Amino acid sequence: MNRRNFIKASGITLGSLLTANRICGSGLFATAQPIMRYPDQVQVVTDRQSIVLNGSEGTYSSGNIHVKCQQVHDGLAVTLASSEEAIRSVIINWHIPRQLSTRIIGDHWERGYGDLQWKTVDSQRILPWYMVEYDGSVCHGFGVKTAPSAFCHWQASKDGLTLAMDTRSGGCGVRLGARTLRLATIVSLKGEEGERPFAFIRRFCKTMCDTPRLPKSPIYGINDWYFAYGNNSDKLILQTVDLMIDLARNTDNRPFCLIDAGWAVCAPGDTHAGCWSDNFYTPNPNFKDMGALAETIREKGMRPGLWMRPLCASHDTPPNRLLPSIRRSDSMGRPLLDPTIPENLAYIEKCFKQYNEWGYEMVKHDFSTVDILGRWGFEMVQKRSITEDGWRFYDSKQTNAEVILSLYQTIRESAGDIYLIGCNTVSHLAAGLFELQRTGDDTSGHEWERTLKMGVNTVAFRGTQHNCFYASDGDCVGLTTQIDWNLNKQWMQLLAESGTPLFISAQPEAVGKEQKEWIRHCFDIASTPLPVGEPLDWMQNQTPSRWLLRGEEKSFRWQ
Repeated sequence: MNRRNFIKASGITLGSLLTANRICGSGLFATAQPIMRYPDQVQVVTDRQSIVLNGSEGTYSSGNIHVKCQQVHDGLAVTLASSEEAIRSVIINWHIPRQLSTRIIGDHWERGYGDLQWKTVDSQRILPWYMVEYDGSVCHGFGVKTAPSAFCHWQASKDGLTLAMDTRSGGCGVRLGARTLRLATIVSLKGEEGERPFAFIRRFCKTMCDTPRLPKSPIYGINDWYFAYGNNSDKLILQTVDLMIDLARNTDNRPFCLIDAGWAVCAPGDTHAGCWSDNFYTPNPNFKDMGALAETIREKGMRPGLWMRPLCASHDTPPNRLLPSIRRSDSMGRPLLDPTIPENLAYIEKCFKQYNEWGYEMVKHDFSTVDILGRWGFEMVQKRSITEDGWRFYDSKQTNAEVILSLYQTIRESAGDIYLIGCNTVSHLAAGLFELQRTGDDTSGHEWERTLKMGVNTVAFRGTQHNCFYASDGDCVGLTTQIDWNLNKQWMQLLAESGTPLFISAQPEAVGKEQKEWIRHCFDIASTPLPVGEPLDWMQNQTPSRWLLRGEEKSFRWQ
């Protein structure tokens, strides 16, 4: 069960993509930075046609359409201007051969879905945001810096490299008018001989994100979703706090209690809020006083947190404030707010003002990508498009990436000092704004195979982003009577010793003496800073069983 409704080329060859090292800065602070060379071809897709632009050496044009690639101190900055045409995408190509045996890995649009892996060259494979090639000796990374104004993905073939930048607004080409849009800054990095791919990708992620926003201390605690699944109450929350608080002994870094979906008011006619609510600043009758609840949680020794869904519309929201339903693959008839309308952003600000007044210290906000674009990340890859064609926002002058980034900035500014967890949020747009990112799809309190697929895969393959983009949250331990304790015990150990956030969703009936002792042990570990865990067999295994944890090699038996 889950929240959704199905709840190498040689070094010389690759090096030819880079110009000679460029010296940046001056004096003692000068650094050598490899810069991507200018593209061999630039193509633009409009709402009417596809056009190969004329030009070279960084300047390309056709009629009123102009693309410029400029070498800057940290990469290759790409800008787009088009005073008349509606632009759907800009596609950049470099001609370069590579060996078919080269291993390649990329990122995901938002969360991983248990499908991240190293593979040989496949020209049809979509690689969102960045890609890394490994020839058995040296890695090369190609990506874009975080907070771009387009959805960017890479494709690699035996004789070429392509970067596609989706500039649509909704499902139509963006109309820029007189403004020039900075699409993205392309960055590249060559590894050192013998450098481990895991260490290289972490170094590359730091190149892509200049200013990550990180928690002050390691994050750990409890969450009710994977045993309550929305059937929660203030009494149940306090029961789980009482059950778990004595197991957290680090008084310098207290655990969080994150109240998940189910606390907010239902729409008229609904009997259960779950992942939908009429608004997210009013509790339902099962939660009498959210401020008093937060204070009680804090007095008992935990830090209070909440879950919310920012783009839920109330039952009486005027239709002119709603997103069109045409782009929804699973709309369920529910109304959704258009994030380009100021009144809707004001609603989100109101929610976070209330959370601050109540005294909550963490908020997990969810569903915004699928609510805006109508597709989950895996559907974007499968359908080779981030959204359906033919629909528009109220404000069609912003690209989808700009719209989403603006939403995230509104949430960030409204939250103040509250820690934010982005769930179903776009990784490359969330970095630098949210302290934590749920980097994989839901684990489970009912199905071990789902936890293994989603949880272990994301800790392995997105641990490279941990504390480089944000704290990488691989999701909860669904500690219930339906999951074999010997399997959940290992999953809890991996989260604790990997240095990534540890959240335990513990059904009271599943917590006995043995479980309490292990939770106490894992909380002790998870509450202190650790080096990120490194998967050792990830080249061959999507759910690695051999890991380097706390300086020691450890093995897991996942079946």
